[in-house]
Amino acid sequence: MGAKNKSKSVSIALPQCRNRPKIGSFKLDRVIYGDAKLHLQKIPDSFADLVFTSPPYADSRKRTYGGIHPDDYVDWFAPFGEQLLRVLKPTGSFVLNIKEKVVNGERHTYVIDLIHALKKQGWLWTEEYIWHKKNCYPGKWPNRFRDAWERCLQFTKNKDFHMYQDSVRVPMGNWKDSRLRKLSETDRRRDESKVNSGFGKKIENWIGRELAYPTNVLRVEPEPHDPTNSLREQKKEKDNPTNVLHLATECGNKNHSAAFPEALPAWFINLFTQSGDVVLDPFLGSGTTAIAARRLGRHFIGIELKAEYCELARNQLGNFQPEFEAVSSVNGH
Repeated sequence: MGAKNKSKSVSIALPQCRNRPKIGSFKLDRVIYGDAKLHLQKIPDSFADLVFTSPPYADSRKRTYGGIHPDDYVDWFAPFGEQLLRVLKPTGSFVLNIKEKVVNGERHTYVIDLIHALKKQGWLWTEEYIWHKKNCYPGKWPNRFRDAWERCLQFTKNKDFHMYQDSVRVPMGNWKDSRLRKLSETDRRRDESKVNSGFGKKIENWIGRELAYPTNVLRVEPEPHDPTNSLREQKKEKDNPTNVLHLATECGNKNHSAAFPEALPAWFINLFTQSGDVVLDPFLGSGTTAIAARRLGRHFIGIELKAEYCELARNQLGNFQPEFEAVSSVNGH
């Protein structure tokens, strides 16, 4: 975000959506062109059920967003954090996709510093999810491996927030057929941890289950158009190891300098919202969060500083016209 942009109050109209639903007088399902620092102030209190966003990383995308020096990042983001705290519902979640960069040979602490600053504003740092990027970009450095993961930090206003865990359960897999066929005596009782951690398991409880709850590590398959897929296949035998010992993904560019796959916001939208809820992305980019929200039957508000990305989001959103629930359903659960 830059002081150069005087941020006109412009909304990008979507095709066939003239009778747009509202909360009070605030219209939903809009891409707003301008500085989020200004436009967030116009959003009502306790408005959004979920904020999912990926702001410009420190010293990244300079040609797109101007770049923010790592030493200045916390001060730059603080006003956004204050406004997001206000517009999020008491039962909502704020998920921040971010990654610290290397400066002078070591990881800068601006992400850790930002977590502390947000906590001082009143946010609770509730959880951290890891997005493993299966097709991270190739490269080799003398003192580290390729970067294959990014943080997805969850912040909430309260300890009691809406979370729909059943919506993201995953198949248990074929291993259960052989493993659960013949249970030992130990399997039929709670087997306590041998290191006195307080954890234990009872294998018998898995009988008859087809789905399990996931971990906080997200596995997102590459999108078919991702040009790095074939490159990864060709280099698979000779690749240097990554700094993550699991596989996940990254998406194609989509004409944006920092696009993420639609499956990433979709996973959090499923986890933290229900049909008819409101999803807010103050750094919308090419519209991926809004597209995911619409596809899943949620309302959205997106704010984007670059006019060309607003237009790109508008064009992509024109392809999705799902039915939404009545406006009254977004005023609470």
